[in-house]
Amino acid sequence: MTTYPWTHAFDPIAAPEAIVTVGLARFTVLTSRLIRMELDPTCTFEDRPSQAFWVRRLEVPPFSVEHAAGKFILQTEHLRLDFDPAAEEFTPLTLSITQRSSGVVWRPGLEDWGNLGGTYRTLDDATGRVRLEPGLVSRSGWAIVDDSKKLVFDESGWIWPRSNPETDWYFFGYGHDYLAALQDFTRLAGRMPHVPRWALGNWWSRYWAYAQEELTGLVQEFQEHGVPLSVCIIDMDWHITRTGNSSTGWTGYTWNKDLFPDHVGFLAWLHAQGLKTSLNLHPAEGVHPHEATYPAMAERMGIDPASQQPVGFDIASQKFSAAYFELLHHPREAEGVDFWWIDWQQGGQTKLPGLDPLFWLNHLHWFDLARDGLKRPFIFSRWGGLGNHRYAIGFSGDTHCTWDALAFQPYFTAAAANVGYGWWSHDIGGHQRGTNDPELYLRWVQYGLFSPILRLHTTCNAWLERRPWGFDAETERHASTAMRLRHQFIPYLYTASWTAHQTSRQPILPLYYLHPEESASYECPQEYTFGSELIAAPFTSPRDPQTGLSRQSIWLPEGRWYDFWSGEVYPGGWHVVHGGLGDIPVFAKAGALVPLAEENRWNQPSNPERLHLHAFAGGDGRYDLYEDDGETQAYLQGDFAITPLRLEQKSGLIHLTIGPASGDLSQIPASRTWTVHLYGLAACHSVALNEKQLACQYEPARECLTFTLTGTPTEKFDLVISAPLGGCDRRSEQVRRLLAAFRCDVDWKREIDGALPGLLDGTDTLERFAGKLTNAQYAALRDVLEKR
Repeated sequence: MTTYPWTHAFDPIAAPEAIVTVGLARFTVLTSRLIRMELDPTCTFEDRPSQAFWVRRLEVPPFSVEHAAGKFILQTEHLRLDFDPAAEEFTPLTLSITQRSSGVVWRPGLEDWGNLGGTYRTLDDATGRVRLEPGLVSRSGWAIVDDSKKLVFDESGWIWPRSNPETDWYFFGYGHDYLAALQDFTRLAGRMPHVPRWALGNWWSRYWAYAQEELTGLVQEFQEHGVPLSVCIIDMDWHITRTGNSSTGWTGYTWNKDLFPDHVGFLAWLHAQGLKTSLNLHPAEGVHPHEATYPAMAERMGIDPASQQPVGFDIASQKFSAAYFELLHHPREAEGVDFWWIDWQQGGQTKLPGLDPLFWLNHLHWFDLARDGLKRPFIFSRWGGLGNHRYAIGFSGDTHCTWDALAFQPYFTAAAANVGYGWWSHDIGGHQRGTNDPELYLRWVQYGLFSPILRLHTTCNAWLERRPWGFDAETERHASTAMRLRHQFIPYLYTASWTAHQTSRQPILPLYYLHPEESASYECPQEYTFGSELIAAPFTSPRDPQTGLSRQSIWLPEGRWYDFWSGEVYPGGWHVVHGGLGDIPVFAKAGALVPLAEENRWNQPSNPERLHLHAFAGGDGRYDLYEDDGETQAYLQGDFAITPLRLEQKSGLIHLTIGPASGDLSQIPASRTWTVHLYGLAACHSVALNEKQLACQYEPARECLTFTLTGTPTEKFDLVISAPLGGCDRRSEQVRRLLAAFRCDVDWKREIDGALPGLLDGTDTLERFAGKLTNAQYAALRDVLEKR
């Protein structure tokens, strides 16, 4: 019997002491807040791993059982389960679970009114919001996963329908401890992947019949404009599309020599430029006679090649699947294809009842790419259901080019955390229809900067542009800046990927994960965490025509917060921010430590020799910068390095330490320069490095202190900064910035500017100018003047 390489991840049989059988039911106490509940008239319970749940042998938490007054009672530290031992099914009368701390009671059939949503298979044709599938966390404090109809794996690792139709439910009773629910889910369902470093840079992707020379020229355009790329996807026209037979041409495995006369040389050239590449894959139509691999596929499947009979797509067949990879994909990978874009959108059924081909394609492709134990697996595909967090990354589908579609994506991406799916990739700019609006494009790119993956894409329409320089000069400047910044953020994002792999805390989280008892945290769907240190809320609506600015209402948790770009201090609570085309609302908490790479006009192939550390005074912070080789599985054997960064406020002084690094120091440059930017200081009295004074620069406008350090990975930089905390009133400069953007009479601008002292101290009121301002202009000025 063939054994597949992923079977080592299975440990599906729970410890005997975690299992209690009573009547026709079996209860497995997986954690003190997670119970598996099965009911089967034959008591033939399922112990094989299911599509989502692979590991059930966990440390058994303390629990008790008792039989009293005809009831079975099971209690853990957090839950009480009541069951009628004579029951033949789970009903509201025979089963209930009470959360002991809150008293909340769940019964079968109870509506989960507070479920916070999960994600959705695809945003194809979405013009705005779609209804999400249920997630694993809920404001009601509980969630249910019905696993009854999901398929199971046999000992060899192939998948099959269940032998008998038992009820198989998982009860998540975590209250508002959402991160714990997610962490325990990944203990059962598998870890989130650690994505390759190159995946975090900018991607180029477009549905276009590129010729080899044209695509080469496009990459060179990016180089000439100093806008870095890390991935170049070749859409479906890489293969023959005019087949001359019954195939529509969407499926293909044979290079189109008219477009790519030397595809091996071209792939090698992309690699020489530091780019990874992927080919678009629509496998639904199988293999037709025009394919170069048809004779071999036909013979493998028992078809006479002379018959010209197509080889049908049958991913549920072990025989077909083996040939599918060995004959169709491995040769292309040997030529230089790094990963596959599995563009499956042809339905949810296979010849195996209950098996969704998308789930199985994702699963098989992921592990096939890891077959040599060296290459870190990576695929690009749509969401295939619960458990697909194991197979990064997600292709969200063909959205329309509309503001509503953009505005939905921050919420959609963050909510996917509720099923552990941390790596959505969107068509930045939108895919089809809509408009080629420069402002919409720019805001989408800026959102892409602060999303899991930044991938430019559009459909085959010459009037839809995705190159920054295909728009006006201002749009080009800001879009190019955002794309350069994306590559600067790679060290920070790559550490976030490692954190997600280790702890299940995803780079993008809704704010209610951190502050679940704050009602406001549920009311800001445009906001989300970006890594461990930042909150992002990019503009997703057009500028007001009279203010000339975009507007975003944001909520910040209690504490001291900074505008990441300007260093302006914000207290916790609700705020309204306004911004021009170059502005992106991003906030750092006091104590935050954010390491960025030096700006680079092309790819940084290895861990950078120069890093910029952005630190924010007023709080204590801990951050561990993670680095490895970026693309192999060697990190699983400990081949990585950690550089600790620490910020403390102590005895009126600020203490900042960097290093020493630990682990595999070969992953880090032998010498590294750190440029430290410390925000939130009213002035600078001194900076001491290991008790010696250090030269520094102070920028009053941003209340930012900057200094530079150079050393080896084994050195420890121990800095003591003597400086009072800042937080100056910047309302006057902000009012003038608003006035500069407003479309209104310049005399009124002058009069408002002259009245600023009174407006700021409250001796004058804005109301006397209301008649000369639009409602939006008046509101924007009020938003600024009322800030404290």
